[in-house]
Amino acid sequence: MRTANPALSAKTFDQLYPTTAAKPADVMTVQGTVNKTAILLVLLVASAAWVWNKTYQAPDPAAILPWLIGGVIGGLVMAMITIFKKTWAPVTAQLYAVFEGMALGGISALFEMMYPGIVVQAVALTFGTLLALLFAYTTGIIKATENFKLGVAAATGGIFLVYMVSFVLSFFGTSVPFIHNSGMIGIGFSLFVVVIAALNLVLDFDFIENGAEQGAPKYMEWYSAFGLMVTLVWLYLEILRLLAKLQDRR
Repeated sequence: MRTANPALSAKTFDQLYPTTAAKPADVMTVQGTVNKTAILLVLLVASAAWVWNKTYQAPDPAAILPWLIGGVIGGLVMAMITIFKKTWAPVTAQLYAVFEGMALGGISALFEMMYPGIVVQAVALTFGTLLALLFAYTTGIIKATENFKLGVAAATGGIFLVYMVSFVLSFFGTSVPFIHNSGMIGIGFSLFVVVIAALNLVLDFDFIENGAEQGAPKYMEWYSAFGLMVTLVWLYLEILRLLAKLQDRR
C-alpha cells in the first residue's frame, strides 16, 4: 500500500496488532474516520478564524507574526509526534489542527489583504476538489492502482526536493529560478503541484479504506483523519499560491 503522504506511509499498519478478534466498536471504520476528520476541520477553522480576526483588529498586521510562526512550529511538532506515536493521535491530531489553523489563519489574512477575495476562492476550490475526487474514487472513475500510486509518490517526492533546494538556497539570497514568480513557468509549476496535491487525496482515500478493511485499531481513525488533513492543508496553500500568481498577471 503506497502513498506519498508521509503521515499515511505504506508501512503504517505493519506494526499494529491484529484486531480480527476485537469488538466492532474497537476497530477503525470509514465512517469513524469521516467523523474524526470533521472534528479536526472544525478545530482548524475555529483557530484560523480567531487568528484571522486578530490580524484585522491589529493596528499592524505584522503583530500577528508570532501567532503565525507559533502555529507553523506547533503544527510541525504535533505532526512529527503523531507520525511517530500513532497511539497518541486522538490528542495530537487535534492539537495539530489547532496549531495549523493558527498558521493558516495568519497566512490567509495576509493573502486576503494583498488579494481581496482570494481566500474564498481558495477554500471553495479546495473543498470542491476534495468532493470531486471523493466522487471519482467512490464511483471507480479513478482507481488507486500500483502504477498510479507510484507515479503520484514519485511526483510528490520530486516536488519536495525542489522545495527543499529552494529553502536551502534562500539562506544564500537566491532561489530556484522562475518557479516562484508569476510568469508562465511559475504558474505552470504551481498548477502541476496543485494537481499532484489533489491526486494525493486519492491515495489517502485508498489508505483509509484499506485500514478499515484490515480492522486497524480505533485510534487509527484519528491518525488517518490527521493524514487527510495534512494533504488538505497542502492543497489549500498551493491553490492560494496559484491564485496569487494568476492575480499578479492581471
